[in-house]
Amino acid sequence: SGRGASGNDWAKERVRMIYLIRHGEPAAAWSAHPNPGLTELGARQAADAAETLARLGAKRAITSPLQRSRETAAPFEKLMETHARIEPAVGEIITPPGIEDRGAWLTSVMAGRWTGTGPAFDDWRSKVMDALDRLPDETAVFSHFIAINVVVGMLTGDDRVVIFKPAHCSITRLVRGGGKFEIAELGAEAATVVT
Repeated sequence: SGRGASGNDWAKERVRMIYLIRHGEPAAAWSAHPNPGLTELGARQAADAAETLARLGAKRAITSPLQRSRETAAPFEKLMETHARIEPAVGEIITPPGIEDRGAWLTSVMAGRWTGTGPAFDDWRSKVMDALDRLPDETAVFSHFIAINVVVGMLTGDDRVVIFKPAHCSITRLVRGGGKFEIAELGAEAATVVT
């Protein structure tokens, strides 16, 4: 179950939401394949997420350029008769050059904090937030585990790389009020971390 924001000042205004969706179950692990699509289960998760997003009031979408996110967005696009805009800023964390074992590198990064990771990651995190700031209300954002954690960390002031473990196709809801975002509810969590 999700955890809601502590303050309810936004409840007095018209609710203005942004939805962050982690992609569905991928057909290959992140460390094994650079750009996998979805499994059959992942496709079913995406279809269920599309129905939920429609009920919640999402009207439009952006998606990471990676195949697993694009395939997750597809049922929503069909249901809402819209086209998700490709937004590289909400894509997967960028692997630095020269990394041979992506899985080991990511495991190490995920156990730490952003402080001291360098300007490239600071820049990436800023681009994630800037992309959200420009979105119209009621936009669904099909993205990735670490990018969603970036948003949660920036909004809560938590410097850890992993703050929570969004399940495949979990929906984290952000509310916008007074020119800033608050977390209305974190998406469902999973025991698995990143695949």
